[in-house]
Parts: sequence; C-alpha cells; structure tokens
Amino acid sequence: MGTRRGKSPVNAVLKWLMRQPTKVKSCLAVVFTVCSLVAMKLFVKNHDYFFVASEAIHAAGIMVLIYKLTTKNTCSGLSLKTQELTAMFLALRLVCSIIMEADIHTVLDFATLASTAWVIYMIRFKLKSTYIKELDNFPIYYIAVPSAILAFIVHPYNRVINLSGILWAFCVYVESVSVLPQLRLMQNAKMIEPFTSHYVFALGVARFLSFAHWILQLIETRGRYLFLLGHGYLWFPAAFLAEMIQTFILADFCYYYIKSLKEGQLLMRMPV
Repeated sequence: MGTRRGKSPVNAVLKWLMRQPTKVKSCLAVVFTVCSLVAMKLFVKNHDYFFVASEAIHAAGIMVLIYKLTTKNTCSGLSLKTQELTAMFLALRLVCSIIMEADIHTVLDFATLASTAWVIYMIRFKLKSTYIKELDNFPIYYIAVPSAILAFIVHPYNRVINLSGILWAFCVYVESVSVLPQLRLMQNAKMIEPFTSHYVFALGVARFLSFAHWILQLIETRGRYLFLLGHGYLWFPAAFLAEMIQTFILADFCYYYIKSLKEGQLLMRMPV
C-alpha cells in the first residue's frame, strides 16, 4: 500500500513541483489561479455567491478554533491580537451592514463576530495560562492607526451618512492585514499545530474567493468596476488593492500548508 501510494500520479506531480525553482512555481501558481477564475466564471453565474462563501468559510475557520479550545483546553499558537482585530472590523462592518443592506452578509457577520468574541473570552480568561504573550508581539496600532488615516482619506461616498463610509473603509483596510499578528506569532514559534494551521488556511481560501469576486467583476465591466460613479474614484482601487494584499499575504502560507499536508506532517514548520 505504501509503495503504491508513493508512486501515485498525484504524489509524483507534487514531488516534481517541489523540486522546481521559485520562478517556475510562481508561474504555475499564476496559471492555476487563472484557470480557477475561468472555471468560476463559466460555472458560477451569480458572483455574489463568492462573498457569501468567503464569509461562510471564515466562520468555519472560527469553528475549528472553538473545537480546539474546547477539546484541547489550550490556546497555544493562537494570536489574541488577530482575534481582537477580527472582532473590531466585524463589529464595525456589522453596524454598517445593518444600516446599508441587512442581508445574508449581516447574518454571517453576526455569527462570526459572536464566535470570535467567544474565542477572545477563552484566550483572555479561561485559557490564559496557555497563551504565549511573548510570541504574540505584533503591535496592533501598526495596523489600526494607518488604517484609520487611510479610511478618513479614501472611503466610499455615501450621501446619507458619510461616517458609515469611513467605518466601512476602515473595516476593509484592517481586515486586509489583520492576519499579520497570527503569522508573526507562528514565525516566532517556528512550529504550527494542526488546528491553528487549519484556521489560517480557511482564511486563505476565504480571501481567494473574495478576491475572485473582484477579478471577475473587473473582467465583466472591462475595468469600469474600479471607478464606479458616486462612490469616489479612489475607493474601489484602494479596496481592490486591500483584497490583493490580503490574498498574497496568505498565499505563501497556504502553499506550505498544502505541502505539509501532502507530506503527512501533523506539525507544520514555518519557513525562515
């Protein structure tokens, strides 16, 4: 069984891929992304489903953390700062969503916010002794302050309440880099246990689906989606750039996650 598995076409392709230089891997990643986007465009007619799927997968990632906290009784490897940033942008986005649209996104944001708040409570109080504060050393104000300044300058135009546009932009900018404290903690720890890696991978998949929505909208509108009238000419390019940054931040982690998974490693090593 082990010999056959080692000689399977999938494992052979993966071994060949791992031997390739970085440039070849990058080109293949681009080709894979383009093919995925083409498939999504052909088979998914309503591209809003990508946003819904993205939020649902994010919520599923939080459920993985809840399972870890309740069964393992440890929060080792989790960044409290990432969870607090997540709760921050979810709470503000929930308020904006209730004011502006109140749809399925509102429900998913509420569920994810409630779950995130519970995770924060567990880390701060119930499992405080297992939280490694020394490794979670990424300053939150490095994210919050620049995001607030950028949101005040570049935000969607809203004729009714301009404050809601600023808050929405702040949510987008904070979300795009909210995973940085978690990645910094994992880099400091060198080793990542399975449940934490599953959670971050779920964030990566969620970001890819959200980014796919933007790309497909750009293709269908031939670029006009970036400059919709009545919403501020800089807002959509800035939001698109934020989505792109978050996607690429998580792309590298997702590659090493899949590599470790195929090699059967329970603990994932972060590259130096």
